[in-house]
Amino acid sequence: MKKGNISIFVPHRGCPQQCSFCNQKTITGVQKQPDADDVRRVVNTALNRKDYEYEIAFFGGSFTAIERVYMTELLSAAYEYVKQGSVKGIRISTRPDYIDNEILELLKAYSVTSIELGAQSMDDEVLEANLRGHTSYEIKKSSALIKEYGFELGLQMMTGLYKDTEEKAVKTAQDIISLSPRTVRIYPTVVLKNTYLEQLYKSGRYMPLNAEESAELCARLVPMFEGAGIKIIRLGLHASRDITENMLCGGFHESFGEMVKSKIMLRKILELPPAEYQISVNSRSLSKLKGNKKSNINLLVKRGYTLKIVIDDQLEVDELRIV
Repeated sequence: MKKGNISIFVPHRGCPQQCSFCNQKTITGVQKQPDADDVRRVVNTALNRKDYEYEIAFFGGSFTAIERVYMTELLSAAYEYVKQGSVKGIRISTRPDYIDNEILELLKAYSVTSIELGAQSMDDEVLEANLRGHTSYEIKKSSALIKEYGFELGLQMMTGLYKDTEEKAVKTAQDIISLSPRTVRIYPTVVLKNTYLEQLYKSGRYMPLNAEESAELCARLVPMFEGAGIKIIRLGLHASRDITENMLCGGFHESFGEMVKSKIMLRKILELPPAEYQISVNSRSLSKLKGNKKSNINLLVKRGYTLKIVIDDQLEVDELRIV
């Protein structure tokens, strides 16, 4: 049976300040604050599909920072379906500085199973420059407490933030790996209208990475997480009309994940000296191996590689065998 989330967005509610990159109503495409009836409506609609094992997921805000009465209203509505056995559990995303023993006891009582923290960076200079309102200490402390209580831990990372560098991004990935989360999301920064980053960009103080540069960086980060056994459950922002209409620049591409995987394949080949190679690949990964408009193949040929590509669907998707 397939696993899936029934996602319910609680946009920008509970946040103590607006971070440099955040125009959350644009990111989620949601304007209305959901209530208990909205939760039931969304869940009932999703449950019409019988071939999924679902969890209800409250995303898009700082869930544990919202008013307690409102938070428990949403949790109570979701918990009805857990008690019925219709869904497996509840997932939430929140800020690292709004986690403590009391809130974790409450979440446990409502069968919350997984907590994602918006870490974004483990570099304190980057966190301060982007108005996050917390330090790396809160990320480490909350991550440890979440795992102590038996919740599944997820961490979110952003690349290309104001005052971030490739070296800092690699160090952030290393620090996140040291916290042993079960899952990670990696979001390249995009500059949206009506944000602090827009002001910095228009003043010339900040130039974000574009999609190509972001993919190059993530091609370095992704193998680090995969090598540590940490599942990457999202790579890049979801494509939406709101993003494309409100984005000024940055690391957004509708096929960003494929761009990254294509660059990872290229890196694996470039680790070998120029020579003649036979490369076996699953048919579903052939386009990624070749690159956009055969960019990978053209670059390799230019550097002196001679390639024979063989389709082998016994290989895992995105796996290469090079002989």
